[in-house]
Amino acid sequence: MKEEVLIVGGEPRVDLLPPEVLRGRAAKATRRRLGVGVIASVAVVVLAVGGCFALSVQAQAQLLTEQARTSEILAAQGEFVDVTKVKFHLDLAKAAQQVGASTEIAWKDYLTQVQATLPASVMIDTVSIDSATPVALYAQPTVPLQGERMATVGFTAKSSVLPDVPTWLRALATLPGFSDALPGSVTLDEESGVYTATITMHINDEAFSHRFAPELPAEQAATDADESTATDAAASGEGN
Repeated sequence: MKEEVLIVGGEPRVDLLPPEVLRGRAAKATRRRLGVGVIASVAVVVLAVGGCFALSVQAQAQLLTEQARTSEILAAQGEFVDVTKVKFHLDLAKAAQQVGASTEIAWKDYLTQVQATLPASVMIDTVSIDSATPVALYAQPTVPLQGERMATVGFTAKSSVLPDVPTWLRALATLPGFSDALPGSVTLDEESGVYTATITMHINDEAFSHRFAPELPAEQAATDADESTATDAAASGEGN
């Protein structure tokens, strides 16, 4: 219950306005505040729309500028169409050259190395070569313990003394790309006293000349060399 306070000597006042008038004043003040809020909201929306429109106009102008630059660049490129065509054909020829020579082995040099592994009294008489091509997979062995190969070299060697075939095979194993070697027959010509031995040797992709292979960056080449050295060292350690 509200406690009434007695004021002594106060100024006498009487509010004779009906409650409806007071409520009308309050409602009017509320409507005024709502009107101000609506006007402020409309102003914010107008400013936002104006800002978006300005950004759109700016973006459209930038787009037109870039389109004009693109047209200029395309027109400039049109002057070098012939150069572009020549460059395309050169790149195509270079790629074809790389693919065509991807399985190439410098046989003259390689057979010279083969001859160098044989004793001085032994000469290669005949050679037959079967090697991989860029468009067909080379047949791989089905016999266990034979390594992968990309070429097969069969040769006959003549010697005035009985050939030491195991020593030959160990010498051939030092050649680059050597995969394995299989000894064949050893025959003696009674009239000439010359021995003829046949050997079949298989060569892997390490013998490829890579004559037209793209050059690796210096860092990549150094990394590959380190990996190759580490692999050889590991293989040597396992062999020991």
